[in-house]
Amino acid sequence: MKVAETGNPARRGWFDRQGLRLDARPYLSGAFATQRLLERLPGETVPLKDVTAGHAGGLYNGPQFKRVYLTDPDHSVPFVGSKDMLIADFGALPRLRKSDALSRQLNYLKLEPGMTLISCSGFNAGRRSYVRPDMDGYWSSQDVLKVVPDVDRIQPGYLYAFLASRFGEALVKGKVYGSAVKHIEPHHIQNLPVPRFGDAVENEIHELVQGAADLRAEFQAGLEAATRDLFRTAGIEELLDLRWHEQGRDLGFDHRGVTATSLRALNFQPRARRILDRLRERECVSLGEVCAGGVLRTGKRFKRVEAAPAHGVRLVGQRQSFWIRPEGRWISAEQAPDDILQQDETVLVAAHGTLGENEVYGRSIMVTGAWLDNAFSQDFVRVVSGDTHFPGAYLFAFFRSEAAFRILRSMSVGGKQQEYHTKLLRELPIPSLTQPDRERIAATVRAAYKKRDEADRKEDLGLAKLEEAVTG
Repeated sequence: MKVAETGNPARRGWFDRQGLRLDARPYLSGAFATQRLLERLPGETVPLKDVTAGHAGGLYNGPQFKRVYLTDPDHSVPFVGSKDMLIADFGALPRLRKSDALSRQLNYLKLEPGMTLISCSGFNAGRRSYVRPDMDGYWSSQDVLKVVPDVDRIQPGYLYAFLASRFGEALVKGKVYGSAVKHIEPHHIQNLPVPRFGDAVENEIHELVQGAADLRAEFQAGLEAATRDLFRTAGIEELLDLRWHEQGRDLGFDHRGVTATSLRALNFQPRARRILDRLRERECVSLGEVCAGGVLRTGKRFKRVEAAPAHGVRLVGQRQSFWIRPEGRWISAEQAPDDILQQDETVLVAAHGTLGENEVYGRSIMVTGAWLDNAFSQDFVRVVSGDTHFPGAYLFAFFRSEAAFRILRSMSVGGKQQEYHTKLLRELPIPSLTQPDRERIAATVRAAYKKRDEADRKEDLGLAKLEEAVTG
């Protein structure tokens, strides 16, 4: 529980500046300490509303509206919600009906590179994200507050760096209100003080942040290219565009040859069987064969023992594993099983959850580079190749596809919380291709992940330079 500092209690004058709010959040979040720090800076400090421009002055969210999702790219646009804005791989975004997106009511919710996004409703209220180049033409929900920089007055990357820094975080989250459902409105942040340090400092920070955004766009393009290369080389590129929901529901079907392995209808759904049959028309190897001598299982359950960051590891769960920068808790590695830390190029498949279309259950990530320092919960299937001819990077190019996602979902067992049928999982067919093909695809994935690590490094450097400018 947070308590006020005895030497710096909340004062009567603070209440007026917070609209007479009587809840503790604004006064204990560090927002006032940050404001006083910024007020003491020798340079200029300007209100946020003075460096934004566009619709509603450049600070807006949107109206509530009925969402109609489609799968046809010709009639839909990628749609970003308050959780989706945090993820690294946009390959599985829902798509909003284009006619609705372009309507007079919603057309201003279109994203443009350089915007800063702030989640303004729900558990994640107050988190920030930067609109990178490959998000041009995406639409956002009403739960995402847009900050549109006036490029004639401020560099977009610098403005984001300030809002993403610990100073911006304290100021933004100090404005959050509500109990069960948190909220922030545009007028709550319009007067946030933005420090100015001159063109040299701000341009340098902007270039680092924008460079990180460009690299993340290249990371996304690299992953998509690797998956596309795999399916086209295998001669099954039609599986890249499944149009799953346009195939009709799996009702009134029969299946011959049922054994004691499974009696659940979901495990025999025709749409998934058609994908499996198409894969098996090509030369394939089963996942169980690839992982013989490797690992193919979920993690061990364990008790979390809290630890300070200096003496522990960051534990990443299913939801946050798909974010650009996870914010997991810190635990003692000594009090946890060895399998919380992963080998290089381990593919982790979210292994517990429900069958909702926007749930992460069935989605995959690959652990490599800087992410090897993180620990991962038991709620993942660890896929570690035991065959050097099938590296983890190649397997990931297949696992991140829509076809693999639908097959994995069809292998579900359980009640409310689903998990995979172990025998069916071992039988999952993986396209073999030739050794040069596998090496080429794996190299594309590895190059993409190196760009992601470089993007993180650039952003961290930009935030460090802003920290130095404020405190130095």
